[in-house]
Amino acid sequence: MGGNFDLDNKSERINFLEKETTKPNFWNNREKSEQIIKEMNALKNETEEIISIKNEIESNLELIKLLDTEPDESIEDEIINSIPKIEELIEKEKRRVSLSGPYDRNDCILEIHPGAGGTESCDWASMLYRMYLRWCEKKGYKTTILDYQDGDEAGIKSVSVKISGSNVYGLLKRERGVHRLVRLSPFDSNNRRHTSFASVEITPEIEQDTSIDIDEKDLKIDVYRSTGAGGQGVNTTDSAVRITHLPTKIVVTCQNERSQIQNKEQAMKVLKNKLLLKKIEEQEEEMNKIKGIQSTINFGSQIRSYVMHPYSMVKDHRTGVETSNVDKVLDGDLDLFINYE
Repeated sequence: MGGNFDLDNKSERINFLEKETTKPNFWNNREKSEQIIKEMNALKNETEEIISIKNEIESNLELIKLLDTEPDESIEDEIINSIPKIEELIEKEKRRVSLSGPYDRNDCILEIHPGAGGTESCDWASMLYRMYLRWCEKKGYKTTILDYQDGDEAGIKSVSVKISGSNVYGLLKRERGVHRLVRLSPFDSNNRRHTSFASVEITPEIEQDTSIDIDEKDLKIDVYRSTGAGGQGVNTTDSAVRITHLPTKIVVTCQNERSQIQNKEQAMKVLKNKLLLKKIEEQEEEMNKIKGIQSTINFGSQIRSYVMHPYSMVKDHRTGVETSNVDKVLDGDLDLFINYE
């Protein structure tokens, strides 16, 4: 039970973190304190799962020993019936261990932007938004709206949401890309079939990184009045902030805080996360070129289709995983795609 399953090291780390939480000045730095509690809770969950696997395996070994000396059909049945449970526990632990990227355990920022197509695409963006919120709700993840822009007639122009929870970036990072919808349009008086596109971006929330320096001259900062979800109660002043990083054309917005200063701080934090992620991706791309590896996945690629007419099908174009239950997927049942290895 060593390596990623090492209970001794995990228990030692939990004890250290628990001692940290008892220090008188623990809450002086709230952000650091929350990270410690988050790591401690994650480690406790991991140890509980590993202990469950260990107990099940040890119990079966005892039964097997007993079976060697005293053959009994009921014992054989008990062993056979326990195998699916052990397999399920091991698969769950394998998925956790697979989330070993540098930021996989971090919180993340989810952004959704409609493609060309006006009201159709704006409505599709709102459907995706609801889908991810329902998934978060089922998983017990906390969501905080950072920015929300209503569509002109229906749906949304853009939305940015912080998602907090264990391994959430690692789970959602492969959702990044273009999502395609085919359906009979509720906005078309002739009830014709329409195809809509929306892009999903997933950015990890990263601790302050000293390697990211931003020159104020490279920034274009706009302020405007907060509107829509996340803006209620603060939309009487120009408190919302939009920051454009001119060299990269990256745009971030925030309107959920009650003051312009707070919104600017949050927007700058998101911008630094995006710039660091861009830097990492550029380094990986350069290494792939050196190794002669051709990357087939990019932000603009269409990763998944949701077809509601003339048949029902959700298909992931990278893995080939598909299901005919479109309604269930749009209601937040994404594990089939998220957990696929």
